Amino acid sequence: MSNKEKYINTCNTETTIPIFSRNWWMDAVCEEENWDVILVEKGGQVVATLPYYFIKKDSGIEICQPILTQKSGIWLKYPENQKLTAKYSYERKLIRDVIDQLEKKKLISYNQNFDYSFQNWLPFYWHGFKQYTRYTYVIDNLTNLEKAFMNIDSKTRNQIRKAEKIVRVKDDLSIEEFYKLNEMTFKRQNMEMPYSLQFLKRLDNACYKNNCRKIFYAEDQEKKKHAAIYIVWDENSAYYLMGGADPELRNSEATSLLIWEAIKYVSNVTKKFDFEGSMIEPLEKCFSSFGTSQIQYFNISKEYNRKNLFHIISKDIYDYYPGLQKTYSRIRGR
Repeated sequence: MSNKEKYINTCNTETTIPIFSRNWWMDAVCEEENWDVILVEKGGQVVATLPYYFIKKDSGIEICQPILTQKSGIWLKYPENQKLTAKYSYERKLIRDVIDQLEKKKLISYNQNFDYSFQNWLPFYWHGFKQYTRYTYVIDNLTNLEKAFMNIDSKTRNQIRKAEKIVRVKDDLSIEEFYKLNEMTFKRQNMEMPYSLQFLKRLDNACYKNNCRKIFYAEDQEKKKHAAIYIVWDENSAYYLMGGADPELRNSEATSLLIWEAIKYVSNVTKKFDFEGSMIEPLEKCFSSFGTSQIQYFNISKEYNRKNLFHIISKDIYDYYPGLQKTYSRIRGR
């Protein structure tokens, strides 16, 4: 079996692999020929994985995050009842095995966001990689919705109540209509859309087939669509992937209501709600107002100078992808 075939089997059985790392998601956002995976096996069992999106260049490959994919990185399978000292040794060995395989490739640069469950980046540091701490905002327990609502900031709760009097929340919006609302947000910021309708249709079709997405939108009595959000989930968490709003109707505060309705819905299908975070101050204020926990995760990167392999120049993703921070933040419609 090829590595991809083994990885597909692993994704089908290991529910702790986040949605953004699963084979079908990678097929949708990268296209099948533009991603690969590194595996570490032990006793005939896959115990470590690193799926990655790559861009081919004449001098090698660039590994980076695909669009609409918050995080990926290394996934590890831990033995049961493992002692803490044994855990650290186990992690170091597997991560080093992954890095050894990674650096045998003809790399120009490497840059990936890692799931916040990954905490031990020291082996990367020892191999000359750079780490940049990012933050996401998570409601980590959806079992008590009454408590979750009371944890929301009073101003945001008032926005939700205001919107309830103006709009109705529905969930039968087509992907084409969602794209129009999503596009309005970018136009309001004088920005081009970072992805096409064709790309979004491919991703939406994959999510629909895997029964892990919902589009919520707000509509008033005149059938005007105020806002929409796109939610995906796996067995462990839901994610606020995208959003959009009509700039002339933003005063209805419909987006706050949509987020709350999405939280209520996903409480029946998963355990957490991840806002996907942002380093933009106004967005951080919005996400934290929902009573979220601030959780750090790693962006790990490295650049390779082929003329002098001992001279490593490291940059984070926002150094060599100008403007990407604003683009990713506005995808979610704020």
